[in-house]
Amino acid sequence: MTTDMGKDGMRENGMAAYVAVTAAYWAFMLSDGALRMLVLLHFHTLGFSPIKLAFLFIFYEIAGIFTNLSAGWLAARFGLASTLYAGLLIQILALIALAQLDAGWTMSVSVLYVMLVQGASGVAKDLAKMSSKSAVKLLAPDSNDGLFRWVAMLTGSKNAIKGLGFLLGAGLLAIWGYYAAIWGMAAVLVVILLVIALKMPAGLPTGRKDAKFTELLSKNRNINWLSFARVFLFGARDVWFVVGIPIYFHSALSDGTHDGARQAFFLVGTFMAIWIILYGIVQANAPRLLKAKTRQLHDLAASAQHWAMILACVPAVLAVIAYLAPAPTAWLTFILVIGLLVFGALFAVNSSLHSYLILAFTDKTRVTMDVGFYYMANAAGRLLGTVLSGVSYQIGGLCACLAVAAILLFISAIAAGRLNNNTNFRH
Repeated sequence: MTTDMGKDGMRENGMAAYVAVTAAYWAFMLSDGALRMLVLLHFHTLGFSPIKLAFLFIFYEIAGIFTNLSAGWLAARFGLASTLYAGLLIQILALIALAQLDAGWTMSVSVLYVMLVQGASGVAKDLAKMSSKSAVKLLAPDSNDGLFRWVAMLTGSKNAIKGLGFLLGAGLLAIWGYYAAIWGMAAVLVVILLVIALKMPAGLPTGRKDAKFTELLSKNRNINWLSFARVFLFGARDVWFVVGIPIYFHSALSDGTHDGARQAFFLVGTFMAIWIILYGIVQANAPRLLKAKTRQLHDLAASAQHWAMILACVPAVLAVIAYLAPAPTAWLTFILVIGLLVFGALFAVNSSLHSYLILAFTDKTRVTMDVGFYYMANAAGRLLGTVLSGVSYQIGGLCACLAVAAILLFISAIAAGRLNNNTNFRH
């Protein structure tokens, strides 16, 4: 029989492991946000078209699809700590590779090189994400809303940190320049990886030898429908977030001079940072907003469609406003900023609810497999949004990006509604 002292020790180890995992994830997402903004703005100033800018991130998203599928099996086979360390190490190598970019290369060679390196960064990101999210299922307390609170805290804080990364990337580009910023981030990540590896406490599973790759595909209908809804939820965000808004705002805020372009870097980075930070704050507080402590799982699952429908209305309204005033003006920029911040708050509730439901629907024996499958769908959504972002902006500007976002969200809402018809909920 386990003594109270033994239980206390297990709880302390679990909390220490959660803190270590969260710290590693924070460090990774800070560099990930900074890197995305660095690459986007640096190549925009080099004259890359919206479609070429979108292509820079395509391998990043494609890599996420395959990484999440295989990462679930790798974590089950070799342990969560191993996949977390691997994610940090690959990100360091990707940063070093980006620092080798030669200004004398042709545009085609530069695009292909950055695409491949961004692909490696995508592998790193999804290894770290899957490891961190799976750890929450295993370490969270058994109280009513304990799982929701812990996953909301991890995800919300991660997005706030990523928002700071956007601001950091834009600031480093303006102050230090592209190459110095890349080397600086790589050096910091090396230090963090060493500290985390030395200080990681016990508490995470070390893997099981009999884990089979064929276990990856989920047979849980709820998980499949939730994953399908996730594809279109994140596609709807990235269709305006990846290329549309950063390029639109940079064009609207820059006066064409070198100093004006540098000032626009800060303004674009600041908006992206504020958006992500707001998103993270709301996400961390989603359990309280949804009153998760007093609601049953089936009730929370049923609310997923309701929240997606509300969210879809925001880009639909903004698309109409952008269509009526296609030329960038001060008042249109102000409306877009306010509207997209509202979108961010509502999106945070949707995303946090999804993140809780995936962990609630799975069980501890399959957690890395189901989370990997779910985040494979997440990556597929980002890929869809990334491609549509460049294409939509090239064809119809920001208005097209926002209209496509609304359509994708209505599809996500329909998929989320299928959860209500299935009584096979896991508690």
